[in-house]
Amino acid sequence: MSETTAVNPSLEAEAITTVERGQWALVARRFFRHRLAVVGLVLFVLVLLFAFVLPYFWTWDYKIHPEIPSRAAPSLDHPFGTDKAGRDQLGAVMRATAQSLKVAFVVALGSTVIGALIGAVAGYYRGWVDALLMRVVDVLFVIPFIVITAAIAGAIDSSVKWYHMALILMVFGWLSISRAVRAEVLSLREKEFIEAARAAGGSAWHIIVKHLIPNTMSVIIVSVTLQIAFAILSETTLSFLGLGIQSPDTSLGLLIDAAQGVAFNQYWYLFYIPGFMVILIALTINFIGDGLRDAMDPRQTMVRR
Repeated sequence: MSETTAVNPSLEAEAITTVERGQWALVARRFFRHRLAVVGLVLFVLVLLFAFVLPYFWTWDYKIHPEIPSRAAPSLDHPFGTDKAGRDQLGAVMRATAQSLKVAFVVALGSTVIGALIGAVAGYYRGWVDALLMRVVDVLFVIPFIVITAAIAGAIDSSVKWYHMALILMVFGWLSISRAVRAEVLSLREKEFIEAARAAGGSAWHIIVKHLIPNTMSVIIVSVTLQIAFAILSETTLSFLGLGIQSPDTSLGLLIDAAQGVAFNQYWYLFYIPGFMVILIALTINFIGDGLRDAMDPRQTMVRR
């Protein structure tokens, strides 16, 4: 009689395992399960291609050309129509979107770096350093945004360029990030690994840069997406009020401002197309930010196999 070996089902189940996922792999998996975030990411990539790649393949740029008819309705030659000066609106919207996105990216990067450093320093040192830095944040929060921006923009002798606009917005963009990072650092500074770093002789700057800030990346990454939306809306508002990017350059706010006074029922494309681009960018960025926030929720960071 031949012997048969009984197989333990539990041992067989343990033998069939998948590769253990790292933290960022879990974050990516949860993000791509967020349908609105994925839709937002796809649309935002399309906006980037529209703004930075399509101009190389389109006939007209954002400048005025005498051979372009004035206020022509959308057609195959000019899909977004033309304005009163004889400017192809598709070329103008592509350029305006690119300039507004440049402002948004610089503001997001700069304000995130400034806010993360200030928030980490305030949370780590606490005491009078924390009190001083947070009072500066409180003061800047209550100062009217438009008034200060108008004063800074008016102090620039030459016409305001996109990089001027980015620097102006960075003055205010770091405030909310600093508070969020400070709250995280106040909790992290009491953890065992921070105590171990102090015991090993690590300097305050080393602990802040090498340990505290990397452990607040979930908050920082989400804040970056929100800063892009903040910069886009702020730049559009300021340019619409005549305080932002100036002609001969263009931006989405400047195109909307130029469409004032036209007959909307006849030249609707001059106003609604750039306005739609502003809404599209803001919505897609907010969807991406929501997806990142949910994916990086600490309550969902269980180790999975």
